[in-house]
Formats: sequence, C-alpha cells, structure tokens
Amino acid sequence: MGSALKKSTPSENNLETSALVWLDSTANKLQESIDAQHQLRSIINHLEIFEFENDCEQYIKSLSELDRIILIVSGALGQNIVGRIHQYRQIVSIYVYCGNRQKHEGWTKQYPKIRGLAVQLDELISKIQSDQVEQQHNKVNEPLIFTTYNTSNSDEQLASGLNGQFVHSQLLIDCLLQIQFTSTDKNELISICKQQYEGNDDQLVLIQRFENEYKSNQALRWYTRDSFIYRMLNKALRAQNIHLIFLYRFLIRDLEKQLKDHQCSSRLTVYRGQLMSTKEFENLKKKPIGELISMNSFLSTSLSRPLAYSFLRQSTDLERVLFEIDANPEIHGIKPFANIASLSYYPKEEEVLFMLGSIFRLVDLSHDRNGVWTIKLSLCSDQDLDLKEILNHMKSQNTEENIKLVKLGDILRQMGKYDEAEKYYHRCLHKLSSDDDRNISICYYALGRLADCKGDLDQSLEWFQKSLEIDMRILKPDDPSIANTHNSMANIYQINGDYQQALKSYNKALKIFRQAHGEGNTHVAMCLNNIGAIYQREKNYSEALNYYQNALTIRQKHLPSNHYDIGGSYNNIGIIYRHLGQSDQALDQYNLALGIYKVSLPPQHPDIAMTLENIGIVYEEKRNWNQALSYYKKAEDIYDAILSPTNSDVVQIKKNIERVSSKLS
Repeated sequence: MGSALKKSTPSENNLETSALVWLDSTANKLQESIDAQHQLRSIINHLEIFEFENDCEQYIKSLSELDRIILIVSGALGQNIVGRIHQYRQIVSIYVYCGNRQKHEGWTKQYPKIRGLAVQLDELISKIQSDQVEQQHNKVNEPLIFTTYNTSNSDEQLASGLNGQFVHSQLLIDCLLQIQFTSTDKNELISICKQQYEGNDDQLVLIQRFENEYKSNQALRWYTRDSFIYRMLNKALRAQNIHLIFLYRFLIRDLEKQLKDHQCSSRLTVYRGQLMSTKEFENLKKKPIGELISMNSFLSTSLSRPLAYSFLRQSTDLERVLFEIDANPEIHGIKPFANIASLSYYPKEEEVLFMLGSIFRLVDLSHDRNGVWTIKLSLCSDQDLDLKEILNHMKSQNTEENIKLVKLGDILRQMGKYDEAEKYYHRCLHKLSSDDDRNISICYYALGRLADCKGDLDQSLEWFQKSLEIDMRILKPDDPSIANTHNSMANIYQINGDYQQALKSYNKALKIFRQAHGEGNTHVAMCLNNIGAIYQREKNYSEALNYYQNALTIRQKHLPSNHYDIGGSYNNIGIIYRHLGQSDQALDQYNLALGIYKVSLPPQHPDIAMTLENIGIVYEEKRNWNQALSYYKKAEDIYDAILSPTNSDVVQIKKNIERVSSKLS
C-alpha cells in the first residue's frame, strides 16, 4: 500500500516545461488516488495537488505562459473552475475525473481543451499517457522561443533592443560549446537530475543508465527519447536557465557533432506545425519580411507537409501555424541540420532536426481557407547579418582555454546577468591551481569590473588592487594588462571624486598603451575617453569635448560601426553638448548612442537605461515634461529589473520621476 506522494519538487524548481495539476478534495485521501500519483509522475514528473479551487487557480496564474499544464479535475470542482481557466495559455489539456459520466457530459462538451472524461483511474491514466505520447511526436504545443534581428534597424526594433539580444544569444551558444566538460560538471548534473526526479523510479533508472553508459555517438538517441534529458534541456533553453545549459553543454556539443556528421547533402523543404497564442502569433506576424529569426532551442521538423498539417487540430483560442522551411546545406556558415531517422529513439519518424541557434530569414506569411497560417522561412547563417563584423569581433575575444569561464562570465555581464556572471568567475577561480597567478589575476580583474557594474565601488577597487599586485609581480612593467587595471582603478577613483588620483592612473595606462600599440589603438581611445570624463567632472567642457572626439575618431577607424564603445563616445559627447547648452546637438548624439546600444546590447542593459535617462534630462531642461517622464520611466523599467532598490541609479531615477511628475500635476 502506498503513502501520499512526497511533493515532486517545489513549483519554482520544476525543470520541465510540463506539469500535472490535480484539483480534487480526495486526491490525497483515497488510497487508489495516492497510488495513482506514482503512475502519473511516470508520465509527467511534476505533480501539484490542490483541494481548493482558488489555490489551484492562483498557482496556474503564477506560471509563465511558456509553461504547460495538464489539469485533472473532479466533476464537481470542474464545473466551477474550467470556465475561468480554460483560456489560459498554460492550460494544454483538461481531464475530468468523476463518479457519474452522464452527469458531466453536457457541460464538458463546450470546452475544447477537455480531452477526456473518466470514471476509473486506470481509464484516466491511460488517456493521459496516450495523449502525452501523441504530444511528444507532434510537439505543436511546445513553446517556440526565438530572438529576432531586424536588418533595417527600424525605429520599432531600436526601441525594443532585440538586435542586441539576438547577438548575445549567438555569442552565448558559441562560448558554451568551447568550454571543456569536466567530471565535476557531470557529477553536478547527475545530482541535479536525481534530485529533480526523486521518487520517480522510471526516470531514476534512466538517469543511472545515462550516468554509466552514455557515449557521444548516442546523443541523438538520448535526446529524442521522452525522458529527463529532452524535458530538462528544452526547458533550460527556453527559460534561459544558464547554469543548466552550462552543465548540459557536452550533450549540446555531441548533438552538434552528430548533426554535422549526418548533415543533409541536398536542399530540402521541411515543415513544423505549431499552436501559438494570439499574442505570440501577432508578435511574429508584425515582423517585416526579411527579418532574421534565431531559434533558442533545437528545432524539430518533418519532411511530410500533410503530417505536420494534420497535427494542427481545431482550436478556439490558439492560432494554427505551419512553418515551411527551405534549407540549403550549401550556404556557408549555417548551423547543421540532419534527417535523424537512423539515429533517433523513434526511427520510423522522418524527422529533420536543426541545431540550437539556427538562423532563418522570414520569407512570406499567408493563411488558407481552413484558417491555418503558413510562415515561410529560409535557413541562413550569421555571415548574412549586417552585424557579422561585431559578431566576429566579439567571438574573437578571450579564446585561451583556461579563461573561457571568464569569457562566459563576460558575456553574461554584458547581458546584464550579473549574478550568473559572478558565479562563473568564482567557478573559474575555484578551478585554478594556487600558483596559476596570471589567470587568478584575470579572474580578480573580471570580478572588479562586475562589482563596478553593480555599483559596489569599494569591492571593485579591492578586486582591481589584488589583480594589480599579482601582475606587477609577474609581468613586465609595460604590459598592457597592467595598463588595463590602472585604467579600471582610475574609473573608480573618478566616480569617488578623487580626480587627481584618477588622472594619474589614466596617464599611467595611456603611456603603456601608446608604447605597446601606438597612437591609433582602441585602448588608447579608451584612455582618452576616460581623461575626457575627468575634464567633464571638473567642468572644463572644451577640453573634455576634445578628448571625447579624439577617442571617437580612433574608435570609428578600428571598431565595427555598431560597436558599443562608439555608442559610449556618442553618449559622452552628448553630455558635453548638454552642459554647453546645445540641447538639440545633445539629443542627436544621445540618439546615435541609443541606436548603437540597442543593436549591440540586450534590451535590459544599464547603458541603455543611462542613455534613456540622459535624453530625459534634456527634455526636462527644455520643460517638455511629458517626454522627460516617458524617457525616465523607460530607464526606470531597466534599472528596476537589473539593480537593487538601494542602487544609486535606481534612487536617482525615482527622484527624477517624482520631480517631473510634480510639474505635470
């Protein structure tokens, strides 16, 4: 006789996309229901049980629209709650478990998501099992997550910052696949899997087999099986669970290798059926033809159009979409795709799988007499991008094997994911031997830059000083790494108001950079820019403008046109024009900066917020209160998302909003 099942995992720790929700006052009281819980978890691991409607509804509402719920509800409670929750995107299917089929057949027919009405638990479990097998094959309800790159740089795209998100999603994949996998990583992954599936005997057996038997040439077989790997990896990719993706990177790399080894040799057209919410579809529908789309997960497609089309059953609240993809393997630089029939756990399926991060161009969009939308895409590579210069430039940074964890941290820092970045800097430190002074110094320097971004200036200076002490001991006095640290320490001195010490450190850095690289170098430009900031703080605006413009000239010559350092120069020049009373010129420079930031940085980045705030300041000085408030609120949204409530930038933007709001009232 079984006992009430231990709660599978806390809801916020569900590492799968799907969850079972059982609303029934007897689910934890009747022995047959308790026994059934174990069978249900063998189908979908995460199980939540509720006795009361309100608790159940609040739980469903708390989930992301990327989560998928299979709901079991008693007949009595179902009559009350189904009408309220049926339209929620999270709800995929509903099963009514009752004692009297005739009593409930009438009201259940009006709700298309009700997939079954059962009076026996065995009948209920069998129906859920068969539906989940179907779902695993057709995948139409799985979330399809992508980022977009607008080749026209329209105002709408600049306003969203999605181009920067597109770039960093590509960089993140590239970086993760370069980091070697270790036994420590494997042990951590297996531990997480066992914890997630505690009490789920079927999955625990598979986890043990995976731990003992996995080989790289079996990656596709393991991935295509409906097991913990497919479920966890896809949820991690869609939710951007960076650490889980990091731990699964060996599998991603093995999948990429198998796809390359079995790459389709001729051009083909493949299909993917997808059910999308109106919101999801409208977001895609409004994209201009020519838009580039990067898939944030592996993309499963079929060679059979009729098969993919047949999966799109009628739906009252979801758009039925058929993706038609033209894939030419001869295009240089594409990510691999392959017909995996001979390698899959399901060899009878004619499945073509595209690599994580594959890029497609939007070609056409139309709908047929049945109300099914067809979206035509063509496979392309990152070399097709207007932004390929900046992608290649950023990919080329920090390629030494022993600091690839630092590179990962740097990308996360640039994305504004500060906590995750800190985790990998410390992970790198932990891996280094105590006598690996150079790489320890690199980690200290990275932690200093991160602390600076977070506004923890004392901690930042402490990390920089530790880095400098090591480098002064092991490197030549004119090594550019020492100059970098002098420059970064000077930034902190400047913010703290110690301008003389800042200028002293900037000039030390400038001297070393000029000796190492000559006058026309981006590091020289960085120092010139920073010295300009000192003159700005001392209100010597003409001298500051001279330094800023010299820095911009060098950067424009040596960096891609959309590099964020060029955006930084525009922003700084805008500040000077504002102080000189030339507000229109200031706005021109700020908008140039904003345009670059929003194609090279993720949408929630502090530099975007800072520039929005600067624009707001100009409008406030022009007494255009509505425009000022609009820009301040945009900046506030970003600051609130990435910084603590006590951060000085957060405090200041709220003061700005309060001040301008009082003018309007």
